Order: sequence, then structure tokens, then C-alpha cells
Amino acid sequence: MLTELTHQKNCKKNAVITDYHTGEVACSSCGAVSSQQIVDTGSETFGLTGEDYQNNSRVGRKISLKMVDMGLSTIIESQDKDVTGKALSNENRRMFYRLRMWDRNSRSAVSIKSFQKAFTLLDGISAKLALPESVVEHTAYLFRKVAAKKILTGRSTATMICATTYITCRLSNTPRTLQDIAEAGNIKKKNLQRTYRFLAKELEIYPEAYNPTEFVTRIAKAIYMSEKTERLAFRILKVATEKNISTSKNPMTMAAAAIHLASVLNGEKVSQLRISEASHISAVTIRDRTKEIKSKIGGEIVG
Repeated sequence: MLTELTHQKNCKKNAVITDYHTGEVACSSCGAVSSQQIVDTGSETFGLTGEDYQNNSRVGRKISLKMVDMGLSTIIESQDKDVTGKALSNENRRMFYRLRMWDRNSRSAVSIKSFQKAFTLLDGISAKLALPESVVEHTAYLFRKVAAKKILTGRSTATMICATTYITCRLSNTPRTLQDIAEAGNIKKKNLQRTYRFLAKELEIYPEAYNPTEFVTRIAKAIYMSEKTERLAFRILKVATEKNISTSKNPMTMAAAAIHLASVLNGEKVSQLRISEASHISAVTIRDRTKEIKSKIGGEIVG
């Protein structure tokens, strides 16, 4: 700042006064003013009230892909008056009439209606499954990508948004099963599976399978299992992974079988029916997987 001031020879170099109201920097001796103003680093609360004032921000709400207009909505008042309350001229009145008509027609487009239905359902699914905001935003991004490919025609919007939600959960390693999303979206699991395979092929996305250990705690809490048995279930799955037993297996099935085997080894009385209800896996499947794990890893379980 000092180099930009045209000081006199007898002025002190450090005799500088800063006016934070006008943003000016001036010399206290000769009165020379810098041509460059300072940057105001204070809070932006001018003209705001309520919640916006408390947040010290006047930038409005954030941009979000899960909103139909991405948070950049336009509101055109129906009154033909300007900011001072004066009536608009005939030319401006006709111009704003056309703008309102274009805005109304854009809101009634088929794609906009699909977005409204899909993102409303997405909010409900995220609330039921406690999905993080990052997963919701990525799901909205994938759905917009699917809409851009023009493959929504003739397909259920609910099934498509549920399938994109499941894809995002797989990509972000958020443990949610097909059954969880199907129940949250009130659709059939078979339809969700078919749509998921279709979208994965169209988008060329092939996410990795879940790790069975991600579902152990969920099942253990649902059946009120002891922490000791839960730790043993983790150990069983670790050995099973090293032996490649869990390869190409349903991760929820492997987790349920490991919990059942751990409860038997620790002498904890937990029925297969309770584990089946908590994991949505049939008791027969759990029993078969338990036998397979026990026969292949044997004494290494408690070793």
C-alpha cells in the first residue's frame, strides 16, 4: 500500500490510516490516498434478518442437484409494477407476460415433472435409510445423467431413482441392500434388480461387491447379540475371506452365517429365525452357508 501513496519527502513511511467504512488507505501526514481499496473481511449481514442474519451470509441457499432447478429458481410476480410501485409501460407489460408464460411452460415440461417426482421420492428414501448428503447428491447426478440419455421413457420413475440410489450406495461403499432400497421405495425387489443391471450396463458402471463385515454390526444390534460373539463373527469372516469362501456370495448371507456360527460356538442361544428376520435371508440359506464355512475353515475359527 505504501508504494502506491504519493508521499511527500518529509512524510513518515508508517504513518498510514485505514478507513474501514470507505475502504480507503491514506497518509496521515500529507493526506495522499491509495488508489487501491482494502478488502472488507467482516461478516456480511447487511440488510438481513432472522436465520440469514444469524448465519452471517447473504448468498442465499446452496446449489443442489436434488432440486429440480438446482436451487436457481426464478420468481416473476404477477403484478405489472416496478420496484417503486409504478405501473409498467405497455411494452414492458407485454414482455413480462411472455416471460411468465415461458416460465410456466418450462415448469410443466415432461422432464421437469419426472425430476419433481424422482427427487421427492429420493428425499423420502434418504430419510428412511439415513443416507448421507453426498450419496443423495450423487444419486441426483446419476439420475440427471440417465435422463440425458433419454432412457426414462416407458420406465417407472420410482424404480429408476431406486436403482440409481443403489448404484450410488455401491460406489460410495454405503452398506444398503437391494431389499432395504426396495422397501424404502415401495417397489418389488425383482424389478429393482432388473433395472439396476440395465442401468449399470447403460452407464458402464460396475461397482465392487460389499464386504460382508459391513453388515455384521447391523445384524448383531438387531438381535441384541453380545460383543464377544460379534467379534468372533468378524474373525470368522476374515478367515473366510482369506480362504476365498465369500467370493461371489451374497455379503448379507455371509454375515448372517458368520453370526449364526459365532453364536453356536459361544453357546449363545440365538435362533436362525431371528437372524433370518434381521438379515432378510432365509433360514435354509443361512444354515447351508454356515455348514460350508464350518467345513472349509474348521479349527481356524477359534485359533
